[in-house]
This record gives sequence, structure tokens and C-alpha cells, in this order.
Amino acid sequence: MATDKLIKELSVAGGLNRRSFLTGATMFSVGAAAMAIVDGCSGGSMMKTTPVNAAGSTDTAANILTAALIAESLAITTYYTALSTQAVITDPNLAGAGGTAVNVSSSGSIINVAYLQGALLEEVAHAQLLRSLLGLPTSGSGDAAAGVPQTFYYPTGTFSSLMGFLPVLLALEGAFVGAYMTAVEEFASMAAGYNGFSATQANPAMSGSNLTQADLILYAKVSASILGVEAEHRALVRGIPSVTLGSPSYAGINLIPANNVNYESDAGLTGLIVGVGGDSSTTAAGALGPFISAGTNPVSVPTVATQASFSSVVTASVASNVSGSIPSAE
Repeated sequence: MATDKLIKELSVAGGLNRRSFLTGATMFSVGAAAMAIVDGCSGGSMMKTTPVNAAGSTDTAANILTAALIAESLAITTYYTALSTQAVITDPNLAGAGGTAVNVSSSGSIINVAYLQGALLEEVAHAQLLRSLLGLPTSGSGDAAAGVPQTFYYPTGTFSSLMGFLPVLLALEGAFVGAYMTAVEEFASMAAGYNGFSATQANPAMSGSNLTQADLILYAKVSASILGVEAEHRALVRGIPSVTLGSPSYAGINLIPANNVNYESDAGLTGLIVGVGGDSSTTAAGALGPFISAGTNPVSVPTVATQASFSSVVTASVASNVSGSIPSAE
């Protein structure tokens, strides 16, 4: 699968490896429905997670939406940190020597910087939609109580250079694509009452009410639309480094063509929080675990107030060109 290949390539580049990225160190908590008991191995190289499924044997709608909000918060933190970190943004493939995200030097690439700026704004829009569907304040004040981390942890060297940043970003975007593909499948299964999923799903934004079948179908459609945007991010950032047909590799990854997959991969995921058969290593939670578990290189999530005014890292012309709304229900 495409994501498997990327993660294998990361190990060649000295970044993440498949074990640390996909199995993870722990799971995050999403209320009582997604708590975990963590048993450490004596060697410390791998930890096993055992989910406590208070919600049953499948994800709930709230599980899916919360897992997606965590992923979007991670994405926002990743893009914002890259855009505001001199070691990354001054690469010749981005703002160039002496440049910044909002003042690209003559030796840099405005369009490549705009790829990252646009992606940041899109992830912010996704996060705000998810907050509204979960009934959380759009100020972000309810995120921590809902189980959304306020700090993420990155591999050493992630923001030391573009060469350190790009492989991590590609692996993350691959995981995001897989997570939303899984969300499409699960929302569709809920709407149909198929494969053990219940069509009776509590509405997280309206206490005491349930989501309708039409809601679940719409959520599947919205998940697919976000998946498409995440896939565009993956392809666009692959086009950032200057490579040639004769020398197509960068950070150990062959970047030609920029979109190198016939079909997007779900990364082998079997759930967002609750994995099939209780295997948490095949969930989005497990995949993102290394970024959520307390470790090295902590980076705080930008506050929603900061996100509302990204003038320090996003030019007004880029911001005005990022638009669109969720698909309409049919």
C-alpha cells in the first residue's frame, strides 16, 4: 500500500519506521468510550495497547468525529510549525534564504509556500466543522475535555530542515487519507446497520437526540470530500523539492511523479478508535500514537485565536483563495 511504502522509505531516510508509526506508543482517550490500558515491553521499543470498549465492538459517530478532530489538530500544528520555523521555511524550495512564509525571497518559491499555507487553512476549516458536529465550542475551549491533545510530539529533526520535515508530513497525510477512508466506510455501515454497526447513533451536538440515516450518509459524503483534500495535500507537498527525472529522490523518497498512486490507501486501518477484533494497532489512534504520547520535541497546538489570525504565516491573497463549503445532502 502507498502509506506502507512511505513509512518504509522513512526508515531509510532516518525518520520514522513502520513499527513506531503504525503500532504507536499509546492511544488517546475519548471519554469513556476510548480509554486504553498500556502495557510496556521491557525493551521499551514497542508498547501494546488494549482498548476498553465501553462503546461496544465498533466505533460510534462520536468516536469517528473526535478522532478526526485530533488528526486535524495534529495537521494544523504540523503545518503552522513548519511555516513559522526558520530552519524549514528558508529552504530554497520554500521561502529561500532570508525569506519568511509571508515574505518569500527572490530565490524562493511563492507557489510552494502557498501549498503549505493553503493546507493549513483547510485543516483549520475541517477542525471547525468537526467541533460543530461534536457540539464543542468553536473557540476550542472544549477540545481538551473532549480528549483532543493540546501538545503533540515529533521525531527528532522534524523541524530542523525541509529534508527532515517532508517525510514526516507525507506519512501523516497518508495516515489522514486512510483515516477518512475508514470514516467513509464506518458512516456508511452505520447508515445501513451493516457489519455490526448500529444505525442508532447519538448526536454529539444535541443531547438526547440521535443522528438520522440522512445525517450518517451526509457524514460519509463529507468525510470523502475531506479525504480528497488530504490526498491533494499529499500530492502537492511531494512536488515541493526540486528534483529531476535523472535524480528523482529527496530524503530517500522518489518524488516523481508527484501523485504516485492509482488508488488511495486506507493504510490497513480497521477503525478510528475501536479496531476489529480489539487490535488497536490497526486504528487511526494507534497510527497517530507516537505523536500523541509524551515524548521528545513537544509542540503546542496553536490556539483557535491564533488560527483566526494567521497573518504571520499566511498571506491575505492565499487566504482569500481558500474557500468552499461541505457537500449538500442529497
